[in-house]
Amino acid sequence: MNTTALSTAEKEGFFSWFHALTGKERRTFWSCKIGYALDAMDTQFLSFVIPTLIATWGLSKGAAGLIGTVTLLTSAAGGWIAGILSDRIGRVKTLQLTILWFAFFTVLCGLAQNFTQLLVARGLMGFGMGGEWTAGAILIGEVIRAKDRGKAVGMVQAGWAIGWGVSALLYALMFSLLPADWAWRSLFLLGILPALFVIFIRRFVDEPEVFVAQQNKVAPQDRASFAAIFAPKMLSTTLRAVLLTTGAQGGYYAITTWLPTFLKTERHLTVLGTGGYLAMVIVGSYVGYIVSAFLTDYLGRKKNFILFATGSMCIALAYTRLPVTDGVMLFLGFPLGFCVSGVFSGMGAFLTELFPTSIRGSGQGFSYNMGRAIGSLFPLMIGMSSQSMALGEAIGVFAGTAYGVMILAALTLPETAGKQLES
Repeated sequence: MNTTALSTAEKEGFFSWFHALTGKERRTFWSCKIGYALDAMDTQFLSFVIPTLIATWGLSKGAAGLIGTVTLLTSAAGGWIAGILSDRIGRVKTLQLTILWFAFFTVLCGLAQNFTQLLVARGLMGFGMGGEWTAGAILIGEVIRAKDRGKAVGMVQAGWAIGWGVSALLYALMFSLLPADWAWRSLFLLGILPALFVIFIRRFVDEPEVFVAQQNKVAPQDRASFAAIFAPKMLSTTLRAVLLTTGAQGGYYAITTWLPTFLKTERHLTVLGTGGYLAMVIVGSYVGYIVSAFLTDYLGRKKNFILFATGSMCIALAYTRLPVTDGVMLFLGFPLGFCVSGVFSGMGAFLTELFPTSIRGSGQGFSYNMGRAIGSLFPLMIGMSSQSMALGEAIGVFAGTAYGVMILAALTLPETAGKQLES
C-alpha cells in the first residue's frame, strides 16, 4: 500500500482533491454523478414493482425475469452505441441524449397497459441506461487530472447507490400514499425528472479539452473508426478489457440474482425481504464505492481490482457455505454491498486510460458493455446448472470463476494509475 500517498492525504484531507477542482471540473463532476444517480433510480424502480405486477397482472416469474434480461441486453447495446457516438458528436451531447432517452421510456413504462408494452418500453429504456454510464464515465475521466482521476470517477460511480436508495424511498412513499395499481405507475412517471436535469448539463457543462483538441487536429474524414479498437496494436488490450469487465459483471449478476432465492428457499431466512437488510446492502454499496475510489489511486488500478474481486469471492463463499442466522445475515448485507459494488469503482478511470482519445468512446463503450452482455448470461447458466448441482454450489462456482477471470485479466493488463491523457 502507498503509505506516503495515504499520509499526504491524511494531512491535506481526503477531499482536498475536490477543493482543488476548477468551477468547470466541479460542474462536470456533479452532472455525471447526479446523472448516474438518476439513471440508477429509474433502473431500480422495476425491482420494487415486480411483486405488484405479478399480483395485479398475473405476471409469471419467468415473464418478470425476461423484462430484466432484455433490459440488460439492450443496455449493453446502448452503451456500445453511446461509445461510438461520443467519439463522433461529443461526450456531453451523448450524455444529454442518453438521459433524455431513458427518462422518456421510463415514463412510457408507467403508461404500459400490458406485459408486451412494458417489455418493449423497458427494453428501449435500457439503451439509454447503458449509454449514460459510458458517456458519463468518459466525460468525467477526461476532465479530471491524472492523479485524482480514480477518486473522481469512483465518486461518480457511487451515485448508483444514491439512486438506488432514492428509488427505495420513493417506493415506500408512493405505496404508502396510493393504491398499489396507481403507486407502481407513479414511480415510473417520476422518471421524467432526469429529463429536467439535461437543461443544467446543456448550459453549464462543456466538452473536455483533450477531446476538443483531438477533434480540432484531425479532419472528420480522417478520424479513427470503431474498427480501430480491433487493430493489431489495440486488439489484445480490447479483448483483455472485455475479460476484466465480464468477470466483474458476471460475478455481480451471479451473486445478486440468485443469492436471495438460495437464502430464502434453502436457508429459509426471512430477513432478506426487510427494509433493514436492503438498507445495509445499499449503505455497504455506497461505502464500497467511496473506499475503492480512493484505493484505486493509492494502490493502483490493478491491485484495487484484485483486492475487491478477492473480497467478492470470499463473500460469495460465506453466503453459500457458512451456516448463518437472520441476525448474522442482516449484518452480512454490508460487506456484500461493499465488495460487489466496490469492484466497479475504478472501472471507468481504468478504461478511460487504456484507450487513446481518438477511440476512447468506442473502446470503453465496447469493452464495458460486451462484458455486461456476457455477464448477463451467468444467472441463466447458474439456473441451468442448479438442475444437476445444489444452487449454492452453482453460485459459488460461477461467481468464483467470474472473479477469477477478472483477477487474471487485471494481472495481464498494464497499470495506468496517474497516466496523462494525450490530446
